[in-house]
Amino acid sequence: MLGAWLAVSDYEGVLDWMQEMIAAGARGYVTAAAVNLVMTAREDPEAAAALAGATLATPDGMPLVWALKALGHRSATRIYGPDLMAAFCARAARSGTPIYLYGGRDAEALALLQARLRERFPGLVIAGAHSPPFRPLSEAEREQDAERIDASGASVVWVGTGQPKQEKWMLEMRSRLQAPLLVGVGAAFDFHAGLVSQAPRWIQRSGLEWVYSLSREPRRLWRRYARYNPRFVAGFAAQYARHLARRGKA
Repeated sequence: MLGAWLAVSDYEGVLDWMQEMIAAGARGYVTAAAVNLVMTAREDPEAAAALAGATLATPDGMPLVWALKALGHRSATRIYGPDLMAAFCARAARSGTPIYLYGGRDAEALALLQARLRERFPGLVIAGAHSPPFRPLSEAEREQDAERIDASGASVVWVGTGQPKQEKWMLEMRSRLQAPLLVGVGAAFDFHAGLVSQAPRWIQRSGLEWVYSLSREPRRLWRRYARYNPRFVAGFAAQYARHLARRGKA
């Protein structure tokens, strides 16, 4: 999809795959890729490398799912980061799989997230949590992060620092960390902490979630949507035209 490899799967398939990775002691990282990430990767070489380096990239938005279906992947479904995180936490609470939370607005927001997750998923083992500063990290800070996460013994590190920052962090830190999986889920931390409201399901299904988000945070989001949404439509239109041309020659 515009240079990005996206998984054609469903929640159960991705959750089963994650459990298999953990059981095998394999190491990888996952991103719930939104249109913003796919389009940023076309302009930012570091973001492109981080997206290409993901062991699994799932389509986080309905426009990506519709585009995949148009290209012939009829079984494509949305794998929404917040829902994936919630579904995994439900399984982890039953199995005792320890998780780590890396991200959040600040320490207070991260503490609220932990409290909400433990309340919602009794038995969930949160082995550790850290909210890094928004500025670029020093090498000493990255080393401290690695030591802190490894010492926790977590099997999955949930990363909520926003796209593409979290993907770049996962690419850089993957080789330093012992946890089998790192999973970037963007705004999921704010949603699950109750700091930001999610769009109603019917809006999510309609593909207009960006309108809802824009209405809540216009000053932060308007440039992103004004820049990338039209470029995605134009870029996919060109890819779809090439797809139809190839089909016509077959």
